[in-house]
Amino acid sequence: MKDKVVIITGASQGIGKAIALELAKQPVKIAITYAGNQQKAEDVVSQITQLGRESMAVKLDLKNLDTVKSLFSTVEESLGKVDVLISNAYGRSIFKPLAMIEETEYDEAFAYTKGTFFLLQEAAQKIRDHGSILVFSSGATQMPTPAGGTYAGSKAAIERFAYSLGKELGNRKINVNVISPGVTQTESLVAPQEMVDQLVSQTPLGRLGTPQDIANAVVLLASDQGKWINMQNIGVNGGIL
Repeated sequence: MKDKVVIITGASQGIGKAIALELAKQPVKIAITYAGNQQKAEDVVSQITQLGRESMAVKLDLKNLDTVKSLFSTVEESLGKVDVLISNAYGRSIFKPLAMIEETEYDEAFAYTKGTFFLLQEAAQKIRDHGSILVFSSGATQMPTPAGGTYAGSKAAIERFAYSLGKELGNRKINVNVISPGVTQTESLVAPQEMVDQLVSQTPLGRLGTPQDIANAVVLLASDQGKWINMQNIGVNGGIL
């Protein structure tokens, strides 16, 4: 991955941060995005630069298409043409029975889906040939749950965008894959202990995932070793049933 330029969205904490720090072990240049907490993002940039890599933080609000459409040009001006996009950012997840979802809640959930669509469009237009695009979804699209329909639907749409993009960009040797983490122990995971225990019991490997588990898979898929993997949905979930 020597001298490749990588954008990781939503990388000021959690899974995105773990991906950024794992990728920083490679000879790459890294742009991370944040939605609100600039200081957290700058702290991640500092950790990356301490590893000897060029890095920058860019504000990205998926509900503000101006920030979406300026992202690639902003990164190119400082780090060069982009080789890899890791689309990890998302917004507030809404979990309510479908019969109780308000129109405003639906609109909010799918505003992030819309933002991701136009982010992928920017990538299709501006990413370098032989590049890679990784799009985060969720195991929720494969495991229907009560109150999870709106969230799962918004993520399922993103998966279909990615598969279509893989078809469209194949002639430029750009591979496009989906990453679907299982339940992962991050700062944003808020669940009753009994629910956590149930999830662990459904996982053959007997634990929740960690951000590092996800980062390890992402780095493989973003590297030259992952170039023959294309248009796949990779479940990084310990085999949860």
